[in-house]
Amino acid sequence: MTDMSRLGIDFAGVHFKNPIIPASGTFGYGKEFEEFYPLSELGGISVKGTTGARRNGNLPPRIAETPSGMLNSVGLQNPGIDHFIAEELPYLKTKETVISANIAGSTADEYREIAEKLDNTDVDMIEVNISCPNVKAGGAAFGVSCEGAGQITKIVRSATKKPVMMKLSPNVTSIADIAKACEAEGADAVSLINTLLGMRIDIRTGRPILHNNVGGLSGPAVFPVAVRMVWQVANAVNIPVCGMGGVSSWEDAVEIMMAGASLVQVGAAIFNDPMTPVKITAGLSDYCREKDIMLSSIIGAVKPW
Repeated sequence: MTDMSRLGIDFAGVHFKNPIIPASGTFGYGKEFEEFYPLSELGGISVKGTTGARRNGNLPPRIAETPSGMLNSVGLQNPGIDHFIAEELPYLKTKETVISANIAGSTADEYREIAEKLDNTDVDMIEVNISCPNVKAGGAAFGVSCEGAGQITKIVRSATKKPVMMKLSPNVTSIADIAKACEAEGADAVSLINTLLGMRIDIRTGRPILHNNVGGLSGPAVFPVAVRMVWQVANAVNIPVCGMGGVSSWEDAVEIMMAGASLVQVGAAIFNDPMTPVKITAGLSDYCREKDIMLSSIIGAVKPW
């Protein structure tokens, strides 16, 4: 049995019994994982990305393997915010873990409407995916400019009293500047990194493997990029950071926390081994016991040359 006594983290006004969270889009609503372990063993759950209306996602193929990772262009397939609030959230709230609603929109108004609906629910916090296409900007993601990121942060912040965590895209020149723009407009926290943009081509047909042509790269291949970006952001803002991107072991979790992350999301590794989140938690427990420390003491502990 994992000893949670050393693993607690206070983050943006919310207490997590441990810092490990299955990342949005990799865990659904958790029900299929209950045959492996109780959801209460998780620090929290970042649920499937949720839009204003039901979305069927992109046409297949929408998953492609890559060395040390995978590409996906699922396209935010989800049943919509009303279904989530009515059908999924009540069940999740019985599982004794923190529930973070991940939201996405194609317009600023869509973000506002979703946040307003969640404000009257029992969700613990809102994670805002700003890697979605900004329709008025010709399909560019809101999160690739300080102006766009700040705009959505301000809108969501004004629409809810819930803690707001902005999920940042790594496909930018300076992720630290994006994070500072979110902080300036009232974000309580930031999470990073979302997937890197990638592409594979089937050399037999000459067509991209993904029907969408390009997709998001995740998995161990992106981990060093995630560590670097978490370190840069943690040193640029005064709000807490949730780190993710290629985390697949407790050693990875320690490393990204030393870079400055207070919480750690685990994504692609779950597809290889559904037990990964609880294995990481157990490893962190052993690490803290052997070092005789509280896990929170390692946040940002890296000592640059």
